[in-house]
Amino acid sequence: MTDQELLEKFRDPSGRNYAFNLMVRKYQQKIYWHIRKMVIDHDDANDLTQETFIKVWSSLEQFRGDSQLYTWIYRIATNECLNFLSKKRRRFFLPIGDVEGELMEKLEENAELSTSGGDISGEEVQLKLQKALLKLPDKQRLVFNMKYFDDMKYEEIAAITGTSVGALKASYHLAVKKIEDFLTNSGQ
Repeated sequence: MTDQELLEKFRDPSGRNYAFNLMVRKYQQKIYWHIRKMVIDHDDANDLTQETFIKVWSSLEQFRGDSQLYTWIYRIATNECLNFLSKKRRRFFLPIGDVEGELMEKLEENAELSTSGGDISGEEVQLKLQKALLKLPDKQRLVFNMKYFDDMKYEEIAAITGTSVGALKASYHLAVKKIEDFLTNSGQ
């Protein structure tokens, strides 16, 4: 079912719950992984995914269709992530480095490394990349994740983040450079 069909079905009171359930099924996994890449922890990602869809449910009647439905849902999820990370810093009066350290610990807890025979496994490479990503500012990491992992076009990311395409390209380029520097210079 297309997004337009979902929205039409949602606007009919008799099909509202069914349409919303289809919408959740269509986008839940993508939204979960979008959030999980930012907050690392499974439980936090689950909670934020649920919060995202609660906000979608409560605001869907006012959705005017100025943007695509998935762009609108991603924007809500993105704001949830950034607010969550910001609140976490404020709640515990943590400097950015401490939140980064906490996320790094969760990343390492979640990583299942196989270090057999001295070869570098795919999991180890992935862990190094994730550590490099945690060194980036939240918004830069968000742009990198959306472009690199989700293979989104700059125009889609711009619609979600409300940032110009030029600024996104610059942010992505800086993120790539910082990641390359981290991977090259870290003896980890």
